Amino acid sequence: MTEILLHPAYFPSIVQMAAVARCKKVVFEVEDNYQKQSYRNRAYIAHANGLLLLNTPIKHTKKGIRQQTKSVKIENDFPWQSHHWKSLESAYRTSPYFEFYEDDLVSLFKTPVHNLMDHNLNIFTILCELLQIEVEVELSREYMKEPLIKDLRYLIDVKKSKNFTFTPYTQVLEANHGFLPNLSVLDLLFNEGTNALSYLEEQNFIF
Repeated sequence: MTEILLHPAYFPSIVQMAAVARCKKVVFEVEDNYQKQSYRNRAYIAHANGLLLLNTPIKHTKKGIRQQTKSVKIENDFPWQSHHWKSLESAYRTSPYFEFYEDDLVSLFKTPVHNLMDHNLNIFTILCELLQIEVEVELSREYMKEPLIKDLRYLIDVKKSKNFTFTPYTQVLEANHGFLPNLSVLDLLFNEGTNALSYLEEQNFIF
């Protein structure tokens, strides 16, 4: 794939980053309307009891009024960033590479953020650096109803992203609940470290 169309996600899923690793250019859809219960504001990690949802709280508009994703503001009335970081520490402190990457990531949980899309785009930039993915990034200028490039916007949908088969890798808490596929790419990074990019490139996903 040369060029793909994606939605910015909160610590994207492995399948989304696998698509990024196999392309030359990512166009991010930034002109869409916000939809609840998607990877736009949530990520899943492996915890002691299984899947754990990290949910970024957002400020909702008045009932019935839709808002564009790029306008969505984050609700900071309670310390969600601190809670997310503590959950990551609890889940991955004993993983092989958590300490290797934590200094590069901790600022994302210590620095106050206000706009969801800006935060997600910043996360993507940092993840690409850590994964050593070199890819051109562009933002859409209008909503693409019939894009001429590979449309992978459906990967932002939690349910639609489950239809892929993953090569298992060693997860630090696997003995507790078995292998959990398509978590946030953070899980892959903390468990596989510098091998993470090779893993992403080797997945035979058919998009």
